[in-house]
Amino acid sequence: MTFTPTAEPTDDEPDLPRATDDQAKAPASRGRFPALRSRNFRLLWFGQGVSGIGSMMQVWAINWQLYALTHHAWALGLIGLFRVIPIILFSLIGGTVADAWDRKKVMIVAQIVMATNAGVLTWLTLTHHITATEIYLLTVVSSAAVAFDNPSRQALIPSLVPKEDYNSSFALNSMMFRAATIAGPMAAGLLIYKGGLGYTYLINALSYGAVIAALLAMGPIRTAGVSSEPAEAKSGVNLSALREGLQFVMRTPILVSTLGLDFLATFFSSANALLPIFARNVLHSGARGYGVLAAAEAVGALAAGAFLSVSKPIVRQGMTVIWAVLVYGVATVVFGASRIFIISWIALAFAGVADSISTILRQTIRQIRTPDRLRGRMISVNMIFFMGGPQLGELEAGLVASWVGAPWSVISGGIGCLITVACVAA
Repeated sequence: MTFTPTAEPTDDEPDLPRATDDQAKAPASRGRFPALRSRNFRLLWFGQGVSGIGSMMQVWAINWQLYALTHHAWALGLIGLFRVIPIILFSLIGGTVADAWDRKKVMIVAQIVMATNAGVLTWLTLTHHITATEIYLLTVVSSAAVAFDNPSRQALIPSLVPKEDYNSSFALNSMMFRAATIAGPMAAGLLIYKGGLGYTYLINALSYGAVIAALLAMGPIRTAGVSSEPAEAKSGVNLSALREGLQFVMRTPILVSTLGLDFLATFFSSANALLPIFARNVLHSGARGYGVLAAAEAVGALAAGAFLSVSKPIVRQGMTVIWAVLVYGVATVVFGASRIFIISWIALAFAGVADSISTILRQTIRQIRTPDRLRGRMISVNMIFFMGGPQLGELEAGLVASWVGAPWSVISGGIGCLITVACVAA
């Protein structure tokens, strides 16, 4: 389970996309953002961008509201646990459904559930009936919907662009997500400062309409000019199909390696849930500073995504992932040790750069190595690791923070991340 740093692809290092005869005859320049040539991809990309802003507003508003209701670090940590439990329970089923049913229809149903959930959160907050228990319960419902939405969405994207544009599509998605994580927290911080906490949830509820509209407006789904695989090639929703997906992942060394590194690094270095404590008690920056801090990581990640979306494919992908996670751990340690706002912000921005590079390369590796009929199940296994790591990490960070304080919780987590990278690199 090691990354191969050589320039030549091996069994553990996926082949980079190679041009077909038709592509070889095409002009060398495909534009700065070639994935945007696809109308279907543009629609989904824009819809996700709008919805992403609303979702990020809700995530950071929930953290702030929980701390305001409880004033306990462990309560912030528990939100990670309630986010990850439905992922563990339902993501494998969601991946199997994504490979067996119409992915667009699965996404539409999931979006409606999440919009309704945000509407209930809006009503409870505006009527002052909200409690920590209700926040946890609504978080469980939302995460269950994500367990079905995410595999269908990520498995659908490679069907919207040709293979040579995979790297561009993943980089653009990363840019869109990071832009949302800049705008969302800052907007949430401003609304919270103005006393409009409930309206952050209302905006999120309305934003899901953008994704639903994009999915309804899409034309036929094709890949590189060829129709997606016929219905008879799809699997059923049963234990045999689920087992097939698990076996594929477990028998592909590069997938096992990247999943393990992803889980352990984010488990130790998850500090997002503790940002309200840093904003209030460590950096003394208040709600407005909280929004700016929450956006810092996304600023760095957006810059990295913009670079990767127009750059040539990276050949030494494994070694690049190792270095990126190393920087992520160092930045986490610096953030935990800092007592100066600007240094804390810069540290979070560097963490964002490293996280974006690692994420885009890992997504490219996984999608290239996975056939379309197995993508939903591969992504569902991936979800348990890439979402389970940060969410369980938030629980760990909250518990450690209640014992030794938030700064030492983050510092020790960053050190744990560095130890993990050293073990994988060895």
